[in-house]
Amino acid sequence: MKVLDLRCSHGHTFEGWFSSEDDFQGQLTGMLLECPLCGDKSVVKCLSAPRLNLSGASESAGTALEHPAPSAPPSDTRNDSSVASLPPAALQAAWMHMVRRVMAHTEDVGERFAEEARRMHYGETDERAIRGQATLAQTEDLLDEGIEVMPLPLPDDFKDRLH
Repeated sequence: MKVLDLRCSHGHTFEGWFSSEDDFQGQLTGMLLECPLCGDKSVVKCLSAPRLNLSGASESAGTALEHPAPSAPPSDTRNDSSVASLPPAALQAAWMHMVRRVMAHTEDVGERFAEEARRMHYGETDERAIRGQATLAQTEDLLDEGIEVMPLPLPDDFKDRLH
């Protein structure tokens, strides 16, 4: 198994697991790789240190290198300037934390998003936290009506992995 550090053209870094170098190259040339954060298919392999199993090396040292301690989830009380000053890996972690939170605490209404948002806004149904899909025109119409919405772009295959 090869674990590679990858980066998209937007600078997002992520890990990819492949059965071999040929597997990686095949997926790369077939445009099957995409950034899990933005969906960009322009992916390159980064330099990374290989994992070596050396006899006599302590198990705890290997474990520390393979599985660094996870950072604490981002605080909900951070201000904008403190989040903006985080290193890229911490920004990615903060984004993932936020997306997981949105997915866990909202109801997916799918393509009925604009309709449901209007029904809540005009008091036709109880207010609740929803998410779904809306076209650009639908989003602009909602905003014109004073209904606050926020886009959260996610690659299609990423949505299933967050649940």
